[in-house]
Order: sequence, then structure tokens, then C-alpha cells
Amino acid sequence: MIVPLLIVAAVALAAATAIVLALARWRWNAAGRDLRQRLVARATAPEPAIFSVAQLDGLPAPVARYLRAVLRDGQEVPRHVRIEWAGEFNMGRPGADRWVPFSATQDFVPGAPGFVWDARLRMAGLTINVRDGFVADESSMLGKVLGLFTVVDRQGGDTLGVAALQRYLGEAIWLPTALLPGQGVLWDAVDGQRASATIAGGGARATLEFRFGADDLVESVYAAARTYDDGRNPPSLRPWQARVLRYAPIDGVAVPAEAVVEWLLPTGAYAYWRGKPLRIVGDASASD
Repeated sequence: MIVPLLIVAAVALAAATAIVLALARWRWNAAGRDLRQRLVARATAPEPAIFSVAQLDGLPAPVARYLRAVLRDGQEVPRHVRIEWAGEFNMGRPGADRWVPFSATQDFVPGAPGFVWDARLRMAGLTINVRDGFVADESSMLGKVLGLFTVVDRQGGDTLGVAALQRYLGEAIWLPTALLPGQGVLWDAVDGQRASATIAGGGARATLEFRFGADDLVESVYAAARTYDDGRNPPSLRPWQARVLRYAPIDGVAVPAEAVVEWLLPTGAYAYWRGKPLRIVGDASASD
């Protein structure tokens, strides 16, 4: 009788584990759906809703050339954009890379400004869910193993808010209409190939430097000082950049087809993210 009882116990344990994991997955997805719906509820029709080259008047020369190169006169300016991503995170440390694949869905509402990034990683046979957001002027970061065990849970604060807005600005090169003046971005010239972009939300304000190539496209975005979590308290501030590796047209708009994000440390560049968009949809539905 002992062996059958052990089998029954093992089956019951497996069934209970499956139920717990399914419930955790449902809760994660439901919370993400609620956050995205709150984000999209803040979307308003941009003014004007159609792009024209006249909107580029007064912008720094390299910014005007870039937007003229990637946008089409008369195209729609979306109020909600969804991007599906694939790529890798470096879960190692400088000098000891450990790249882990991820897939993600990211929603942007440019005029808010705001975004929700919902990613899924697989590492050592386990699923790790990560969600970053800037919604209703509030930043958040949540990470859970198997949807059950919290590894990071941060909300609000000026430091997190600035980091979220820096991320928003850097990723706006995948939806370049978000960089138009009517979307809350303030541009200042640096020189003939560089310009700084500033955006504000809540009590946070962030600036990145955009660097343009000979083809007028963005080669990289750069921050001289960004919060680098190196275990210190408070964390260090380090230079940071996102580099475009190549461009490709998506729905007629030239966007980065591949990019890499790096910390510029005293020991050299440390890449921690590399990825590509699989799909970009303007004015996407908030429902899953």
C-alpha cells in the first residue's frame, strides 16, 4: 500500500503546484492588464493628430533632419503604441556575462507621458516576470519568480521617476512621433550632430542627449549620469548609453531593428540589454 499512497501524494502535490502557479500567473496578468488600462485611460488625441513637416520649425537642426528622415508628411500621430519585443538581459556582472532570453510587451502613451513594460525571462528553468511602468505620474518596478516570490518591488520616488522617464525618452526612437514638440519633449541644441531632449512627469524631470549620424538617424542616446545599482547605498551614478545597431522600416517608419544598452564603467562598456522589436502597433487596444 505504501507505493500507491506515495503515487497519490505525488500526483496531488503536482496538481496543487499547478493550481498555485496558474493562480499566480492569473494574478500577474490581471495586475498588468489593470495597469495598462490605467495608462491608456490617460491617452488623449494629440494636437495635431497628423504629422506635417511644419511641426519641425524651430527644432535644432539635427532633430529636424532626423524626424524629416523617419516620418512621412501626413502620417497619423498615434496616442497609444504597443511594441512586442524579443532579446536578452545580461544577468551576470562586468567581466562575467550571463545572457538570458526574454520576451516582452510594452505599451506607450506619449502624451501622458507613460509606459508599461511587461517581460518574461527564463533562467535556470524558472520563469521570472518583470514589470516596469510610469503611469499617472508614478513610477514602479516589480519582479517575481514564478509569479510568486518577489525579488524587487519599488514604487515612486524621484530617483525611480527620473530613471523611468530616461527610459521612456530612450525608447521613443521606436515611436518617433513621441519626440515631436507637441508630445511634451523640449529640445535644445548641443552642436551640429547632437541635441538634448527633456521631458517631465509628476515631480520628475529627465534629459538625454541624442547623437545623430551622417545619415541623419539616431546613432545613440546618452546620459552622463544615471543610477547604477552596484550594491552601494546610495547607488553610484554612471554614464549610460543605448546604441542602435541597425535600422529597418516598420509600416514605412525607419526604427531601430536591433539595439544594445550599456553602462560606461571605468573598466569599459558593460552591455546589459540587447533586443529588437517584433511588432509595433499604433493605437493598439489595451485589452489582452
